[in-house]
Amino acid sequence: MGYKLEICCGSYEDVCAAQRGGADRAELNSALHMGGLTPSLASLTMAKRDCQIPIIAMVRGRGAGFCYNETEKKVMLEDAALLLEHGADGLAFGYLKEDATIDEEAVRIMCDLIHSYGKCAVFHRAFDCVKDMDGAMEKLISLGVDRVLTSGGQPNVEKGSEMLAHLQKTYGSQMEILAGCGVNEMNAKDLIEITKVQQLHSSCKVWKNDPTTIGKQVSYAYAAAPHEMAYDVVSEERVRALRKAMM
Repeated sequence: MGYKLEICCGSYEDVCAAQRGGADRAELNSALHMGGLTPSLASLTMAKRDCQIPIIAMVRGRGAGFCYNETEKKVMLEDAALLLEHGADGLAFGYLKEDATIDEEAVRIMCDLIHSYGKCAVFHRAFDCVKDMDGAMEKLISLGVDRVLTSGGQPNVEKGSEMLAHLQKTYGSQMEILAGCGVNEMNAKDLIEITKVQQLHSSCKVWKNDPTTIGKQVSYAYAAAPHEMAYDVVSEERVRALRKAMM
């Protein structure tokens, strides 16, 4: 069975490295754009020009959370339209209310915009913050979300894998479920076998403080590293190793 591999990229160079390593698609994010944390149009344009893999662009506001006011939502929607007009193959986004439930109206508006361009709507890691994952998944399906990226939203690897397996078994026929975010070549095969997911999402980054390892500072799906462990660039070799581990 062919498993899909998506690599989290912060720049044009990262997308190129992901493609050379054998990624099926890239998620482009982490660059300041229009006042929010979304890809720059320059990075997206260059990546679309030189790379053949689909590129999902992340749309986020300034804050680290996923609860946005009406002004922020308006700006994010404007950003989303620009990214779609510049060739994004889909958009990753996440809207939550303060009680950790899905902001249904905001999700519906974003999905309608994305689908008007014939592109893919991805609900990103904000899903891991919701209290009721089953209820949230049902709402996202009804609102038109095409993919959900999740770690299972549990405090440890075992429970996270159990939740992922449950989500895949229950909703996998209605929703494409991506498992991420700290997936690496050491845990990829076990994750696939346990959860039955068919798509993985990984950073495949070289870490500034220790360029020889990945997964040591990031356990499966949970960013355990302190802020000073911020990643540097996508490693083509790590992408290739992860692809090989998925076979």
